[in-house]
Amino acid sequence: MQLKDQRIVITGGTGGIGRVLTEELAARGARLCHLARNHDHAESPKDIRVKRTENSLVLYCDIGRAEQREEALNAVERAWGGVDILINLAGVLDFRPFQDEDPVMLQRILQINVEAPMQLARAVLPGMLERGRGRIVNVGSMFGSIGFPYFAAYSASKFALRGYSQALRRELAGTGVGVSYVSPRAVNTPLNPPVVHEMAARGMMRMDQPGPVAQGIVRAIEKDLGELYLGFPESLFARINGIFPGLVDRALIKQLPALMHYALGQKGA
Repeated sequence: MQLKDQRIVITGGTGGIGRVLTEELAARGARLCHLARNHDHAESPKDIRVKRTENSLVLYCDIGRAEQREEALNAVERAWGGVDILINLAGVLDFRPFQDEDPVMLQRILQINVEAPMQLARAVLPGMLERGRGRIVNVGSMFGSIGFPYFAAYSASKFALRGYSQALRRELAGTGVGVSYVSPRAVNTPLNPPVVHEMAARGMMRMDQPGPVAQGIVRAIEKDLGELYLGFPESLFARINGIFPGLVDRALIKQLPALMHYALGQKGA
């Protein structure tokens, strides 16, 4: 797929990966619409604030709210007449023992990581199918293939996103509309709480910079890739976990005391 003049809607485009991804897409001549959360706005169901330049739109809204998703996509339709590519990049993460999970946070994780991508795709699909072309890109996580201790809610949401992406890709075969699932390992962005960055600094997990991840997302679009797993050896572990989960169980059990130490330190955070 050539990206020049493609009408792209992206969630999470103002975050760490999103800013670099925006530069990559703009350099290829794409037209970009960001669905961005602004905590000072979007407090009422229809409070959508629009910022527009020649080749870009920024719509301040909460994608976790059905009314604001609908109004945002209506604004894109009025401005551009449709969507060629949808990139679901926005995500919410929490790191703590599951019994300490805030019910409100649990709901938010499922809303942003699972429901919003599905609802946005459902809304833009009719236009893509009518035109016989388009692509939906869901950015997941290696934790969507490897259930990781103390990331239970986040892992569950990304497992769901991966399964949904696979099913939809198969459903749309032959229509001209593709579905890509991009799975990075941990990325050095503000999405991760400080304790996760500390764990990475101590060698308990590897973190990539946003640049290579953004480039991977672009590659998945341009090469029409169904799935792309970024980062070695985590990409290998994801496949091992699918065949021999017991091996990964035993490897993670060795890390459990250290993980518990950091997770318990999140109580009250």
